[in-house]
Order: sequence, then C-alpha cells, then structure tokens
Amino acid sequence: MKSTGIVRKVDELGRVVIPIELRRTLGIDVKDSLEIYVDDDRIILQKYKPSKTCHVTGEVSEDNKEIADGKLILSREGAMKIVQEIKDSFGIES
Repeated sequence: MKSTGIVRKVDELGRVVIPIELRRTLGIDVKDSLEIYVDDDRIILQKYKPSKTCHVTGEVSEDNKEIADGKLILSREGAMKIVQEIKDSFGIES
C-alpha cells in the first residue's frame, strides 16, 4: 500500500474529506458511491461498481458476460471495442 502523506481529521459526524487530487486520480465524482471494506485494522474505500458492469463501457446490464474466469465483465459494445483494439495492436486484418 502506498502512502500519500495526506492526513485528515474525522469531524463530529464521522465524516472525512477525500482530497480533490485523490478523487481526480481515482475517477471519483460528486455523488459517486464508495464501497467500504475492513481488513484487520484498515478501512478500505473503493469506488462502487454494481455487479454486471462492463469494464470497458461502464454499462450495467444482466446481458453482460463474465469472461477470463470472472475477472472481466463485458457488454457487447465493450467486447467489440476490445476485439478491435486487439486487432489493431497486433496488426490483424478483419
């Protein structure tokens, strides 16, 4: 785990401000949901992505497919973008 050197205090309501630099770097926008995990004595915040969210397009649908042993979720459009990028990267003609 990498330290940012940033320290914030918890206010009376239990809130902590996440600095704008970190939110920009991590793609966290106003009103985004964060998922909270606990690992021993650590609190881990992660941008929440509902299950069945395409990793390429962000589209949420029950029609999205899990591939690579569940490590990648793709919509039809996301899959087509990846296939095209693979073809372009390896110089494969259609």
